Amino acid sequence: MSYQKPIPVKTQDNQPYWDAADRHELVLQKCETCQSYNHPPGPACSKCGSTELSWESQGSDVTGELYSFIVSNRPFLPGFQDDLPTIIAVVELDKVPEVKILANVLECAPDELKIGMPLKMVWQDITEERALPQWVQA
Repeated sequence: MSYQKPIPVKTQDNQPYWDAADRHELVLQKCETCQSYNHPPGPACSKCGSTELSWESQGSDVTGELYSFIVSNRPFLPGFQDDLPTIIAVVELDKVPEVKILANVLECAPDELKIGMPLKMVWQDITEERALPQWVQA
C-alpha cells in the first residue's frame, strides 16, 4: 500500500533538513552571526535576522524530552484515519535544548505520556526516497 498522508515539501530553505532526514540524520540550521539555532529553518535567523546560515549535524542518535503534546482522536487530514489516536508532540532536544522539534510519538499509549519523559528520534521511511523524523520512548 502506498503512503497516503501528505509528504513534506522540500523548499530552498528546508532542503538540507529533509535531505538529511532522508539519510536518517538530523541537521539543524545555525546562524553564523549570533550562533543561535534556527528551527524550523528559514531564509534568515529568527533571532537576529542574519542571512549567514549554516547547517550543523546532530547525527542519527538524537534524544530529547517531551516538552508538550496533544492527542488527536480524529483524522485532521486524509491518510491519518488508521493512526488514531495520533500523538503530536513538541520535543526539546537533549544536546540543543533551545531547539524544539514537532513530530509524532509512535508506539505509545496516550495515558503513558508525561511531560519530561525521555524520547529517542527514529526515522519512518514513508517512500523509497523520503523519511520522517518521529519519536519513541527512550
